[in-house]
Amino acid sequence: MTNDTPRYELAQVNIGRLKHPLDSAELKDFMDGLDPVNAVADAADGFVWRLQTESGNATDLRFFGDDTMLVNMSVWRDTDALTAFMYQGLHRELLARRFEFFQRLTEPMTALWWVPAGHRPTVAEAEKRVLHLRAHGPTPHAFTLRNVFPAGPGE
Repeated sequence: MTNDTPRYELAQVNIGRLKHPLDSAELKDFMDGLDPVNAVADAADGFVWRLQTESGNATDLRFFGDDTMLVNMSVWRDTDALTAFMYQGLHRELLARRFEFFQRLTEPMTALWWVPAGHRPTVAEAEKRVLHLRAHGPTPHAFTLRNVFPAGPGE
């Protein structure tokens, strides 16, 4: 590992409870946007990895064993790379419309944490981070973009 090689990368998980079935007319814009948004993410500066199945996305994976709960998980170089992607183009447009597609929930639905470079988090790991954030608020173990902690083990 050289001095330029990062020791840690930023993992993020974002979950949402669907308002409608994936194949419904109400979710058509969301579903039609998945592949283009994922292509932009894959090519984004600072993008490292995203959770996907053979379908190319993660819509057939569930969070907390809930059939209405979708999961999006990725790893980025840092918070700057993640936010640069989040607030541009089609992703920004779909993000602005999120409450057309997903229910408003009061508990945190997004968590961030630092992982050792090269580590690819699992859904089970992400579930634990979300639960930790809900129970303890932002800590080095699980935090939000509003309360970022420095890169490190955060255990």
